[in-house]
Amino acid sequence: MEPLDCITFAKANSFIVYSKMKILVFILTLFSCCIQLFAQTYDERIARAMDAIEKDSLFLAEQLLKDALNDDPANMNNSLLLSNLGTIQRRMGKNKDALESYTLALNKTPHSIKMLLNRASLYLEMDYLSKAYGDYCSVIDLDPENVEALQFRAYIYIRQRQYNDARNDYHTLLETEPGNRTARIGMVMANQKDKRFREALEELNRMITDYPQDASLLKARAELEVDMNSMDLALLDLENAAKMTPNDPDIYVMCGEIYLAQGKKREAYVAFEKAIELGIPRPQLQDKLKASKK
Repeated sequence: MEPLDCITFAKANSFIVYSKMKILVFILTLFSCCIQLFAQTYDERIARAMDAIEKDSLFLAEQLLKDALNDDPANMNNSLLLSNLGTIQRRMGKNKDALESYTLALNKTPHSIKMLLNRASLYLEMDYLSKAYGDYCSVIDLDPENVEALQFRAYIYIRQRQYNDARNDYHTLLETEPGNRTARIGMVMANQKDKRFREALEELNRMITDYPQDASLLKARAELEVDMNSMDLALLDLENAAKMTPNDPDIYVMCGEIYLAQGKKREAYVAFEKAIELGIPRPQLQDKLKASKK
């Protein structure tokens, strides 16, 4: 090769190497920018989703969270994102999707009490009692005095007629929070359904003393008195409840049913008509109205 050709070749080779280096630098720069853009996209989509939730734009929020999860499926924050996604889907009425999101979240963080409670409450809403029960038991294993889990597990026990188990959970709650109103009412309910009427009545009497202006407690005692065949006492409680909440149609339905049981058809008819006047649809009471006219 002639010297000139060698020089030309060297220059050409140098140019190729230089060009390759420029291309490599460009690629690395582009890759770096893509990484930054990728990270920003994940965070920005989450921020936009939170903003959409505040504006009640749930469809947009759902899509943004899904996009963020697809952007970075290995991100350590994804369990929280999945839990939030489940809550959004639940608000949208997409319960099956919400269950899937909660379950995926729990697959990543199986000991999250908040996520277990979220899924349990949705199971309960969908009437999947055994699955809700399992999640509430998991919460109680992690936190034996968790109020929400104890309350709802006791409720499930009542639904399943396991009244002793229900009483045990309510007792645990009342040891921790003696004034827990839900637990006190739950104990009354468990005893009433278990036909332990005297114990139920004693607790209701104490609650009415503690909350003398609560008409719902008088209605509850009236229901118990009906079970105890104390119809006149039940009517007296309902009369007092009506003075506190005169626009409650359920009070008059209860009165009408008691009057029917006593054979007082005219009084029953008047009570049912009053309930209709206060908002109960007439077709709902049609059979009771017919019975009170016979």
